[in-house]
Amino acid sequence: MDQVLIFEDPETEDFSWTEFDLKVEAAVGSDVVDGLTGAPKSLPPRYFYDDTGSLLFEQITDLPEYYPTRTEESILAAAAAEIVERTGTCEVIELGSGSARKTRVLIEAYWSVGRGDAPALRYLPVDVSGQILKDSSRELIDSFPGLQVWGLIGTYEQALANLPPRELDTRMVLFLGSTVGNLTPRETVAFLRRTASALKSGEYFLIGFDLQKDIPVLEAAYNDAQGVTAAFNLNMLTHLNWRYEGDFDVDRFAHHAFYNQTENQIEMHLVSETEQRATLGALDLTVPFVAKETIHTEISRKFTVGDMHGVFQGCGFEPMSNWTDPNSWFALALYRKR
Repeated sequence: MDQVLIFEDPETEDFSWTEFDLKVEAAVGSDVVDGLTGAPKSLPPRYFYDDTGSLLFEQITDLPEYYPTRTEESILAAAAAEIVERTGTCEVIELGSGSARKTRVLIEAYWSVGRGDAPALRYLPVDVSGQILKDSSRELIDSFPGLQVWGLIGTYEQALANLPPRELDTRMVLFLGSTVGNLTPRETVAFLRRTASALKSGEYFLIGFDLQKDIPVLEAAYNDAQGVTAAFNLNMLTHLNWRYEGDFDVDRFAHHAFYNQTENQIEMHLVSETEQRATLGALDLTVPFVAKETIHTEISRKFTVGDMHGVFQGCGFEPMSNWTDPNSWFALALYRKR
């Protein structure tokens, strides 16, 4: 059972948070052992997101090559009023909240509806990085006095299984950034079913997802000229060194990202530049590498709107609305649990 600690911010009565013990959850490290002893080697993308990884990802979202964030933000700004009209007063559970930069657009739309009356929104951000969650939550409370925020510092699984009691009648899960693309088809179904179990019939799921497009546009987004995505990918090894008492030599690995046309997905890998060995002491694991051997660290699947509707319908949701940008590069879709 997860160790759960609940805190209240001494600076404001409007911010509380639940903090799950990630060390206890990760101590087993079975996902790392399974991935690094498999053929080919792999690691789950959740190990991107220590505090440093979260900050690097925020830098990625501002890169000229990285179109998803600004495109999704523009769609959200255009659709926010309609989303608020469709869902009405609700609690928003944001999975992978990060800096909540795009979420502010939606909060502003709810806030304008609820001014001077009952609150139109309660915000429940979820992130494994406690610092970025706390910083973004305090910034939101400063911007929207009286906004109630309850943060959940931990994994999606921990948060969905331990949500605080409802204070408003309706909830909506918010999952932006095409993070769903990091999941395999089987993982996507399991995730959606788990999320559906945390919602009541008639409650909502708003998701952003990347659409299929020209390969040069896709590959440039994951191979930026400044090397920020490379640093983000390599930081996974630094995170493993900290979490599992490791000795990965980050300088002996390189970032590699490309588009797999068969699977309609970007793949990110870490390439061992030499023959070498790395040890994770806390897992009693030694991992040998031959030169040019890779660790598969991430997929980023690209979708069609029809495909996404089909997956959601198979997991107990019905489509309500969807929106896209003029280039049809990205989509936002609203679903309701049956």
